[in-house]
Amino acid sequence: MYFKKLIHPEYYQGNKKKKNYFEGWYYKLVSQDENYTLALIPGISKSEKDPHAFIQLFVSERKGQHVKLSTYYFRYALEDFSYSHRTFHVQIGKNYFSKDKLQINLKNDQVNLFGTLTISHTTPIKRTLFMPNIMGFFGYFNFMECYHGVISMNHQFDGFLNYNQQILSFDHAKGYIEKDWGKSFPRAYVWIQSNHFDDPNTSLMFSYADIPFLGFYFKGLIANVLIHNKEYRFATYNAAKVKKENIEPKNVFYQLKKGKYTLEIKAVSTTETSLASPRNGQMIEQIKEGLSGVVHIKLFDRKTLIYEDTGKHAGIEIMKS
Repeated sequence: MYFKKLIHPEYYQGNKKKKNYFEGWYYKLVSQDENYTLALIPGISKSEKDPHAFIQLFVSERKGQHVKLSTYYFRYALEDFSYSHRTFHVQIGKNYFSKDKLQINLKNDQVNLFGTLTISHTTPIKRTLFMPNIMGFFGYFNFMECYHGVISMNHQFDGFLNYNQQILSFDHAKGYIEKDWGKSFPRAYVWIQSNHFDDPNTSLMFSYADIPFLGFYFKGLIANVLIHNKEYRFATYNAAKVKKENIEPKNVFYQLKKGKYTLEIKAVSTTETSLASPRNGQMIEQIKEGLSGVVHIKLFDRKTLIYEDTGKHAGIEIMKS
């Protein structure tokens, strides 16, 4: 089971954890007309003070040039959380999450969201013995503060969701799935994701964070970009380097280099709102995230520009210590 979970991080990792532990899956989905971007974050918080399961809902609604952001936190008893070791799925109350289907039934005084979506044509990342998951050989260590998993860089949704009595079509819509688990989020990090580029097969995820490790901190890089069905991985564990970094309140620029390849990333976050995040397993911190950002990428082979594209509906988090 250890190796199954290692190469399939989508499976529930925390069944033997008793306290100071969190685990959360991140489903991003963009409606067919691209006017709605939703993030659904099912998870569990195993803390001594406030153990519970939860689902966070993050909605970005575009009307013309205006973007409205709304967030909601749904609490559940631990007994409402169930999972499977045989096939990946997680159920929280009447809500079901897997790699094949989403079944949503969320309601409170402010919001009502329900419906079923099917998922197809998922795009997992490449794996090797050295890189069993997106964390590379760091995935083998059992003492990391936070672990990260990329489940699907790009896939198709089909179906409809009813959002506050409005029908949202997700037929032939696009999505992304990742997850985190451990004790706490990094003290400082930048995270960027988009798979709505001009080339529909292009997808990017990027994370650069302060990582605690054996009593000290190091800068941990993970960037994965799919271009023309080829994966380019820039990461600390494969000797990639951050050559340039510029961080401002709502925009960032990075230049990454690995071997003969250089990747430039410029991301701009237009609107942001707060989401709950973990500290020692307890969901008591706040992060700022936007779902309507823009990211521009350039890929060079030595000094020759071989690809350039712009992605929208970008998820962007810029957290300074």
